[in-house]
This record gives sequence, structure tokens and C-alpha cells, in this order.
Amino acid sequence: MGPEVRDHGGGIDAAINQFGGTRAGWLDLSTGINPVPYPVGKISQGDWTELPDQAAQNALMTAARTFWSVPKEAEILAAPGASSLIARIPALAETGRVHIPAPTYNEHAAAFVAAGWTLTDQEPDAMVVVHPNNPNGRIHHPNDLKGKLVVIDESFCDIAPDASMIDLARYENVVILKSFGKFWGLAGVRLGFMIGHPRSIAKMREMIGPWAVSGPALSIGTRALNDTAWASQTRIRLSTEANRMDELLAPHGPRAVGGTPLFRLYEVDDAAAWQDKLAKKHIWSRIFPYSKTWLRLGLPAPDRWEQFEDAL
Repeated sequence: MGPEVRDHGGGIDAAINQFGGTRAGWLDLSTGINPVPYPVGKISQGDWTELPDQAAQNALMTAARTFWSVPKEAEILAAPGASSLIARIPALAETGRVHIPAPTYNEHAAAFVAAGWTLTDQEPDAMVVVHPNNPNGRIHHPNDLKGKLVVIDESFCDIAPDASMIDLARYENVVILKSFGKFWGLAGVRLGFMIGHPRSIAKMREMIGPWAVSGPALSIGTRALNDTAWASQTRIRLSTEANRMDELLAPHGPRAVGGTPLFRLYEVDDAAAWQDKLAKKHIWSRIFPYSKTWLRLGLPAPDRWEQFEDAL
């Protein structure tokens, strides 16, 4: 018996098997990944062939500290994707009771349960929030966070930097996660960050081992985090296109009930039926096992809006 397969976006191969078509012809709106990725530019031969050296890692840390305004009391650790950190975070504190407000990204609960923690909403020892939340875009308040371990997953917060709770990273019980794949649209680079107290960072560094981040990822991440002009322009574009999607769908029945500029959440009469209808037009959407009426859609790339409009 294989491992449990948890619900996520993506899965175009399975959609093709059911509805036909080719990968190039499918429009994948099931994820919250920016459809206009950061232009990575040229990667040096050394980035591919040499073990990552300290200078490259230091350059990435400097860029990250500046981009996210990390408090001087906090340290930063880069990892091969935020998911690799999520799987290990429960080991940062003694096993106990954890509150993870639902619905939200399901890997957090899976990681804590696998590590022997008990899920609860009463007097927790630890707390995890996704901020803004996936899938409904909920913004949390610092006063609501408590526990000997507080995890703030800001994977989608780069679209709204003013909402970041990065200042809390100065406290010993708080860790903040950042994902490079969403806002920069480079999920395949596998780059994530944990920001927190030096003791927490040191413990996690031991768990993930040396050379955790590849040379190309270090180079691309440094380049992108230093490019604040691209980030500013991207926030404007994503917000404009999210509004465009809301306006396109409104006459067809879906009602916007949440999300972020990277993904929109709609209330529909029958989410499974909507997913099926869109899939017949080779557009893949996201539905959820806990809701029969929620449909989540990412944004099309600029040259794919016509396909989406034709399907509607």
C-alpha cells in the first residue's frame, strides 16, 4: 500500500488521461503560481557544476533580508522548497497540541500529525496559520497567535507585503515561511525560506543538511530578490488580472468569496460540475474535498486569456 496522496493543485497528466489533449493545449488554473515567471536569465556553468560556496549563500541571505525587511534579531535559512521545511517544523518543539485553523493548506496538519502532535482548537501548545490563507485569502492578526511554537506561512504574502508579520520573527517561538515558487512563478526552482530565532534556524539547518539549495537556485533567487522593480510591477499586474477574472466570471454565476491576486475563490452551485465543464475545454481548476461549492482558479498567462474566455 503506497503513501497517502493528499489533495493539491496540478495533476495535468491525470486530466489529460481523462479528457484528452496535450500538455501544451491545457490551461492549468489549479495552482496559485504566477503565470508570468521571473526571467531567470543566464545561469553560469559553475552554478551547475560546483558545490554551492559560502559567497553565493551569503548573497542570497543578504537579498532576502533586504527584500523582506527581516529584523536584525532573526536569521534566515534557505531550503529546497517551503514544503521541505513544513515537513520538519514539528520537530522544533516538544510534541503537544497544535491548532491549524481550517480550511487551509493541508501539508501543515499532515506534518504535525506524522510527528505525533494532536490537532486541536482548544488551548494549543503550537499554532500554524497560512497568511494570506489558501484557499480563502484570510488575513490573520498577530494578537490571535499563541503557543510555544507559532508558524506563519507567508507563501502568498509577497503580493501584499504590507500585511507581512515579519517583525514577529524576532521572537524565539515564531518562525515565518516564505516560498519562492508562487509570486516569482518559479515553482520548479524549489526554493523556500525559514526566518526566525537563531536557535530555531540552527536546529533546522542541522535537519536539512549541507548544500540544501542548488547553485542555480541560489543564483536565481538572489537575482530575483534584488529586483524590486519587477516585484512592484508584478503586484500591479496580478491585481489587475485578478479583477479581470472576477468580472469575466460574474455574469456566468460564480460569486467571488475570497482569494488573493494569485488565485481567486468562487462560490458556485456545483464545483465538481464546473471543474468537469472547464476540463472538457482543457482548462484545469481546483476543487476541494471539504466543499461542494468552492471553485479556485489561478490566473491565465497573458496569451491564454482568450482560451479561458472562449470556454466561458
